[in-house]
Amino acid sequence: MRSVLVCLLIFCLNSPGVTFAQQTSSAQPSGATLLTQSAAALSSSTTVSDITLTGNAQWIAGSDDESGTVSLKAMAAGESRMDLSLSGGVRSEIRTLDPNNNQIGAWSGTDGVQHAISNHNLMTDSSWFFPALTLSRLLANANAVATYVDQETLNGQTVLHVSVSQSVAGQTGQGGTLLQHLSQMDFFLDPTSLLPVALSFTTHPDNNALLDIPVQILFSNYQNNGGVLVPLHVQKYINNNLFVDLQLQSAALNSGLTASAFNVQVAQ
Repeated sequence: MRSVLVCLLIFCLNSPGVTFAQQTSSAQPSGATLLTQSAAALSSSTTVSDITLTGNAQWIAGSDDESGTVSLKAMAAGESRMDLSLSGGVRSEIRTLDPNNNQIGAWSGTDGVQHAISNHNLMTDSSWFFPALTLSRLLANANAVATYVDQETLNGQTVLHVSVSQSVAGQTGQGGTLLQHLSQMDFFLDPTSLLPVALSFTTHPDNNALLDIPVQILFSNYQNNGGVLVPLHVQKYINNNLFVDLQLQSAALNSGLTASAFNVQVAQ
């Protein structure tokens, strides 16, 4: 009897596709693993310290539809800025770090006056237009928790959905829940290349952190620039309406940008 059992065991272990293969195929991927692989696909051998992108822009706000040019800048530490030079004037959005390494930000309209971005709208990553820097910062953040959600369909394309939010040890209750919610970013990856197809998060009115306004960024036309894949077509939707449509034409990596390029001077 023992020899029969041994023979059966040897047969099962050497038969292809038995229990082990079935368990492997049904295993859920790790959110952190998918984001690590996505970051490697974007920049496998080049470390990005800063990026400058320029191109054409369309800006839409209700009935106001303007065209012009855009300059996008970002640094590895978390600074970023978007300058839109449109037919109606210049509009800017800047994120930078204060002396205590906390995020601060400001936006300005055609009058050039800077207005502070509320703290609860600074919880998501600053360089929404350049996923290589966003992913590298999230992967280096010990407080970031990545969760694989599911395989889904987005705009007719199959994608892998990974959700990331901040979770500070010891912070529980309403404060911890609010932090996770305000910092949540959802990545949608191409299942073959693992490049980000879209990024979603929420913004909020200055006086109401609990009112969610959906934001979605669409990335396409990735091009290799110095070993880094850069999306040259970036669209930003706010509340399901197209807000900016960016057709980028040039990308300068590691040009030596400094924090002085991200100066925030909010009127008190």
